[in-house]
Amino acid sequence: MRTPLPIANGFYVSNSLPLSAQECVCWFVHIPEVPALNAETLRGTPGLYQVATSGNSVTDAGRGSRTFKGRLYVVNGPTLFRVNSDNTLTNLGQISGSGRVSMLNNETQLLIHVPGGDGFIFVDDPDTLTQITDSDFTANGIPQYPAFVDGYFVFTTDEKKFIISSLNDGLIYNALDFGSAESSPDGVVAPFIYKNQLFIGGEYTPEGFTNQGGVDFPFVRSGVFLDQGVFAPFSIAKAKDTTLFIGGAENESPSVWALSGNSTEKVSTQAIDEILTTLTQDDLQAVYSWSYGESGHYFVGFTLPNTTIVFDVTTGRWHERKSLIVNALGQTQSIACRVRSFATAYGHLYVTDSQDGRIGIADNDTYKEYSNFILRVVATQPFQNNMEPFFVPYLEATVESGVGNSDDENPMMGMQISRDGGKTWSYERARPIGAQGQYKQRAVWRRNGRCSRFDVYKFTLSAPVKPVFLQLTADIVGVDDAAA
Repeated sequence: MRTPLPIANGFYVSNSLPLSAQECVCWFVHIPEVPALNAETLRGTPGLYQVATSGNSVTDAGRGSRTFKGRLYVVNGPTLFRVNSDNTLTNLGQISGSGRVSMLNNETQLLIHVPGGDGFIFVDDPDTLTQITDSDFTANGIPQYPAFVDGYFVFTTDEKKFIISSLNDGLIYNALDFGSAESSPDGVVAPFIYKNQLFIGGEYTPEGFTNQGGVDFPFVRSGVFLDQGVFAPFSIAKAKDTTLFIGGAENESPSVWALSGNSTEKVSTQAIDEILTTLTQDDLQAVYSWSYGESGHYFVGFTLPNTTIVFDVTTGRWHERKSLIVNALGQTQSIACRVRSFATAYGHLYVTDSQDGRIGIADNDTYKEYSNFILRVVATQPFQNNMEPFFVPYLEATVESGVGNSDDENPMMGMQISRDGGKTWSYERARPIGAQGQYKQRAVWRRNGRCSRFDVYKFTLSAPVKPVFLQLTADIVGVDDAAA
């Protein structure tokens, strides 16, 4: 009898592979809101196409982006650019440093800040980029990371304090306008805003502040304290109605936390936690996040040294995003997702790049990342028959078929089997998923052999075609039934 097998558990690769080797790379879980062919399906992550570039070197790579007054601004390499609606670039001036920057805005000013370094304010009409030179900007320590709330730019500093700009003016500061988080003796890391409340994110204990107004320093302690601090300052991201970050309490290893009410809840799985535990302190400091929402899904990605792990706030499932590039030796190499940042402008979702100065658009109807294929992988949970041997004479992957196009007229999906929990895999057997218009094409694998204990199935799709994985079904036959 045909049995549906789950494919939409998301990413869960345990450090003990026989327990779980569930990959979900460049697919995300989609749960239909009405009765459908299957209750949980997989959709492919968007492709990328290029619309502009500021240079071909890694020194031109994206450092940050922000939509300000309806127009897109990016820092690529040492330069602030405006990406105009016709995708031409306007050079607006030089930004010091080479690492990631923070970009925030009030109604009239765009702030660009280099962590532990310079700050800049850009205004348009006329275009003017001005470095923050007010001596009070550094009177309470070197500013590290900013946030924006109620007309104020707020910065943490390296002296365990936080400072604020003048109201609606990021160029002016007062040495007396500073505060400190004193509920815990840990260091101050980065500020963030949740439901219009300012939190000063400590290493182990973020503390809440509210704006009480008045002529003196307006922020006072709210009495709200969180139990998990911020380990990776650029991991803080907003999505839907929550804020997420990588952190933990004192003597805890890192996890991903989301704010809920006046507390936090852990959203990372044990498999994600195991990956985060392998990161060094320098690795954690280099982690950065991005977020965007599309078609009812709200994604937050955390880029680690070798992969990007992505949480979907809507479904609560994780997946990975990786990119294929051609390295200097001419070899194809898998890296973490090459996108450095997302920003919506002019009706499109724009991206900056980690490899060079290109600026692209993320698009669900584009099936490559620039000229490179997207390798989409899903590996299932282990399937067993009470640890008794069984046969799988029939296995079918139901995908959206008939999606061949001019880039690949006869797209194929590959399948491999692991009988040791994902440590080794069989050779790949490929099946067609349908040339254009072949909507009834079926991807079926027969004679899949005898399983002595448990099977894991891995499916790969690199063809540049519409990626929709609807269902997996199998005939599973016990040894006694097969002999009957």
